[in-house]
Amino acid sequence: MDELYDIAVIGCGPAGLSAAINCMIRNKKTLLLGVDLCSEKLHKSPYIFNYLGFSKIKGEDLRQAFLKHTEDLGIILKKQKTDSVFDMGDKFNISCGEQIYHAKSAIIATGISYGEPIKGESEYLGKGVGYCATCDAPLFKGLDVAILGYSPAGEEEANFLAEICRKTYYIPLYKNLGSLADNVEVVYDKPIEITGNERAAHLVLNNSKLNIDGVFIIKDTTPPSQLVPGLEMDGHHIKVNRNMMTNISGLYAAGDCTGKPYQLSKAAGEGQAAALNAVSYVDKMKLNRSKELIYT
Repeated sequence: MDELYDIAVIGCGPAGLSAAINCMIRNKKTLLLGVDLCSEKLHKSPYIFNYLGFSKIKGEDLRQAFLKHTEDLGIILKKQKTDSVFDMGDKFNISCGEQIYHAKSAIIATGISYGEPIKGESEYLGKGVGYCATCDAPLFKGLDVAILGYSPAGEEEANFLAEICRKTYYIPLYKNLGSLADNVEVVYDKPIEITGNERAAHLVLNNSKLNIDGVFIIKDTTPPSQLVPGLEMDGHHIKVNRNMMTNISGLYAAGDCTGKPYQLSKAAGEGQAAALNAVSYVDKMKLNRSKELIYT
């Protein structure tokens, strides 16, 4: 039988780490998923002046302190990008490439993805546009695809697609390109628009135009609206109530993904609030299950 976690925390910035710590302290079996560098914003901050208890601290020092706190509690970060979260009624199925995790409750703490989607991205989502090449690759076997890589994670996806696709274009949107298969064509240009009729058929770049059957947009995090089917949004942010609960029972959200202000203290506080309410939700599930067993 597949392992069932009490609570899955998706995202390892201040909100996600705070949530994971509070879940673990309350003796819940906790899954923490995130990318290699937890909180790039903290990593790049020279100094933090407004975090309670620290009049002045380097962002990287505070980030390391957060990570050590989780390690001291025995929390293991699984360095995997989450592609989708599906509500199955009594649990959530969390897809990370070919790996699927299961949890009774989940907390979304993925932060926000800076930058607007390119024109046509939303229109052709599911119609040739996707965010997970590993998941959708079989649909494009023998066809032409383009990958917009916003981080080096896109290189692995491009190499994978190159094994089964007729033609694979890679558009790196970051510096220091790594290793790519010989049959991947690198295009150094800026994406402008995805066009087509019923399905995506062209990727328009600043200086060229590619004829394609599919476009994969690879970022460190999947937009929340595409991460969880049926999730209610407020603009680009996840809509939550005072308990950090979304419109989906058992699903909570915390941090920058829930809206402004994008502040460290707000993220950590929301992470704790989301964790406490997720813990309460899981405890009620267990109690209700016990009652069902008694009366059956």
